[in-house]
Amino acid sequence: MSESNKAKLNERMEKIVSLCKRRGFIFQSSEIYGGINGFWDYGPLGAELKRNVKDFWWRCMTVYRDDVVGLDASIIMHPRTWEASGHTSTFSDPMVDCLLTRKRLRLDQIDPQTGTAYSYLGAVDRDLFFEFQEQNPGSKLIEAFELHSDDGILKPRPGTDTAQTVENLMSSLDLTCNTAYSVLIPDGERSDQARKIARKYYQLRGITRPLLIDEQTEHVENSTRYNPENGSLLTEPREFNLMFKTYVGPVESEDNIAYLRPETAQAIFAQFKTVLEVSRQKLPFGICQIGKAFRNEINPRNFTFRSREFEQMELEFFIKPDEIAAKSEADSNASPDTPQPNWGWKQWHEYWVEERIRWYESVGLTRDSLDVYWQPAEELAHYAQATVDILYKFPFGTQELEGIAARGNFDLTQHQEFSGKSMEYFDEEAKTRYVPHVIEPSAGVDRLILAIICQAYREEEIINEKGKKEIRNVMQFHPRIAPIKVAVFPLLKNRRELVMKAKEVRDLLRPYMQVFYDDAGAIGRRYRRQDEAGTPFCVTIDFETLGETPELLDTVTVRDRDTMKQDRIHTRELAEFLQKRFR
Repeated sequence: MSESNKAKLNERMEKIVSLCKRRGFIFQSSEIYGGINGFWDYGPLGAELKRNVKDFWWRCMTVYRDDVVGLDASIIMHPRTWEASGHTSTFSDPMVDCLLTRKRLRLDQIDPQTGTAYSYLGAVDRDLFFEFQEQNPGSKLIEAFELHSDDGILKPRPGTDTAQTVENLMSSLDLTCNTAYSVLIPDGERSDQARKIARKYYQLRGITRPLLIDEQTEHVENSTRYNPENGSLLTEPREFNLMFKTYVGPVESEDNIAYLRPETAQAIFAQFKTVLEVSRQKLPFGICQIGKAFRNEINPRNFTFRSREFEQMELEFFIKPDEIAAKSEADSNASPDTPQPNWGWKQWHEYWVEERIRWYESVGLTRDSLDVYWQPAEELAHYAQATVDILYKFPFGTQELEGIAARGNFDLTQHQEFSGKSMEYFDEEAKTRYVPHVIEPSAGVDRLILAIICQAYREEEIINEKGKKEIRNVMQFHPRIAPIKVAVFPLLKNRRELVMKAKEVRDLLRPYMQVFYDDAGAIGRRYRRQDEAGTPFCVTIDFETLGETPELLDTVTVRDRDTMKQDRIHTRELAEFLQKRFR
């Protein structure tokens, strides 16, 4: 991607973030105290948008299907849950810190760097070195070094024992730092940049005016030992568990350790048998839930895309093992898209991939804004037979919205082993017991909300009522998930009869949809505010509504957000007219 295109995408993302705060979609958490990285609050419009998306997902999963039921499990579970799932032993990322900025990075997210590495054995204070030199004329220790004053580098003379010479110098001066450090400078950039960064590093360690010791260079290729942002050396990788730890009860002891759940799936597996019994379901069937999860991300970034507190919409769809399903007969009269009793995991997996893509289209994400990535064998989790990631083309790059994994029977088998409780299902048709396999579509709510906001954001050049060109910012949310479905305006706020009629229309619509009443400012300005809020329709009560033209009595103008076209609708038909467009 060219630099100009990157700049445009960055500018677009900045505008989206600005609009989110200005219009009340998303705020930084605890902003009055400087904020807290990785946590976000949803304002009035954001809360409505998020609720609408979750409600629609829930209806599509449970209300519109006979084979999925819901669950709402607790955030804190028995610690053995996370032992069984492997989270306490394997849920970690290799972590490194930038030695210059102390910024923490995930090793697997560092792009390999190529260039020249400039290495230094340490640094001494310039003033103290010159003072020592004056006080000890002819000193062998001073003579052992060559001072490159232009570069500010002390270099041991050829033939000396470098390590011993440097150690002797360090022990003779008060302000020294004997920590080795290096900087990577990309090919083509100036070497003095390395020295500038190195001096800053040693200044942060108490050397006010550092003389760098023994500069050495080496060409390196595809190295992940340096920070791509500044070239600074990184610490050695170390494992970092992503779960937030807490304590249950009044005593903070090892016996009372618990964790904020890092995912919502394990609660579904733990409650599989209980839900199966009370719901009277038969395989194949699913259990879904929406809930908070917490991961102590090393480097939260890209606005709300990677956060430490987030929500998931997860489905665990339990299916028969292939050898059991193969014994069933297919329905010859069913349509090709209808699930069949003899489907194996591959058919079910492909079915759910397509179902989820269709659902994303139903909330306004076009198919060409999405990518489908089939993970190759070397990327799969050890338990997964296949995993497909549904990706969205964000301004900051194409990133994952949802993963659909064929997980086999790993999770239920693990919980059966760790709990001692059977997770087997008795198949009446096959007259046998087995641990079900599972297909897992798992989506991030916050990532999806960000994708919907990015997809909806538009800048359009229009001609205003004064005949001048202007830019209209508009959020083209699909009407079914828009935070506000309709805004109601009296043409003038100082005409009591218009205001009363407008509030009457507002109250008429409120039982059916989210309505916003606004009488402040010119009507054009009110339209623009609702365009930025993503409101699909604006209803204006004018003098025609009051019967200035008798045949238009009790009619209102309905303005479409996307076309800006206005229709005249009778108030008795208004609710039905609008509801048809929200379905």
